[in-house]
Amino acid sequence: MHIVIIGCGVVGAAIAYELSQVPGLKITVFDQKPPAQASTGAALGVLMGIISHKTKGKAWQIRETSIAIYEEWVPKLEVVSGRKIPFNRQGILMLLTADENPPYQGEQGGSQWENLIKIRQKQGWHLEIWDIAKLKQACPHLNSETCIGAVYSPQDRQLDPTTLTLALVDGALSNGVSFKFGVGVNGFCSLATDMQAKCQYIETSEGKIAVDKVIIAAGLGSSALTTQLSQNIDIRPVLGQAIHFHVGQALGKPDFQPAITGNDVHIVPCGAGIVPTTDYWVGATVEFPNVDGCALPADVELLESVKQQAISFCPELKNATITRTWSGLRPRPEGRPAPIIEKLSGYSNILVATGHYRNGVLLAPATAVTIREMIIKNN
Repeated sequence: MHIVIIGCGVVGAAIAYELSQVPGLKITVFDQKPPAQASTGAALGVLMGIISHKTKGKAWQIRETSIAIYEEWVPKLEVVSGRKIPFNRQGILMLLTADENPPYQGEQGGSQWENLIKIRQKQGWHLEIWDIAKLKQACPHLNSETCIGAVYSPQDRQLDPTTLTLALVDGALSNGVSFKFGVGVNGFCSLATDMQAKCQYIETSEGKIAVDKVIIAAGLGSSALTTQLSQNIDIRPVLGQAIHFHVGQALGKPDFQPAITGNDVHIVPCGAGIVPTTDYWVGATVEFPNVDGCALPADVELLESVKQQAISFCPELKNATITRTWSGLRPRPEGRPAPIIEKLSGYSNILVATGHYRNGVLLAPATAVTIREMIIKNN
């Protein structure tokens, strides 16, 4: 069976790696750009699974699945690729502020966080509520005056999305996957039946390729591809900006460097687990497109607001050097929940894995497993 994957961001690469472990599959990946470009290359890689308020249904299951899979994937990918993947195993610390995190009562009594802790305990996961004294002791570099406490999630993670994606490509290559970078997909040749159409060939800039199954994992490019198939999946760009700070030393305790988040602003140690921490990523803005679905220019004031929020949490950042700023476009489905992982309507052999919005890195493993199960089930 020849499977073609269109798109090699973190989601497409994860699917290629997962499918490469299934015997009997021939897999080809097409992307007009090198791997880990677009939204993947701009992501911060904060894996907010356990600390999220998703507690049931598909929204929780794919988060839980991904967090568990990463613990297996990272060491395996490091061996097969020879790459050291920055993988922060020191958890995520969420700062609670009075304005953004009111201690309201949940459905079962207690605060929202107390209720979430009980749910996670039943699910086999761990969360902690920290008071100000605990926060000061663990993270003396943080401005405790801006917080009313914190929630610590020791089992959530952060990793470098670009290194991860390159390692996934290496892993897939070692299992026989063919990657065609710089090759565009220009069209589809389908055979119509009474019930559903079947894609027989794809037209690429290198010629016509016969296929048995097609997986569209092209992020924002998925809209144009599905439109060619008369099934428009509307994916809109949401711009995000981030900042790279060079501090020159670790903030707080060098041996405790979790990813920190508060009011939707992330402070991420760079190179965690690989090199001593001296630099930090801070981000990201959330900038929606115009009414026509087109991305707007990056908002300088919004980025400054994120910067000032980070400094209010961690005053030492005020004296740090900004080495670069960057932005990327996140693929957000219009009018439906993210992500979209399904068979394309009207086609028997085309699957779609796209529109992950702000959770592409987090949900890539579970997306790959879901696609594998769909292919095996319908094979």
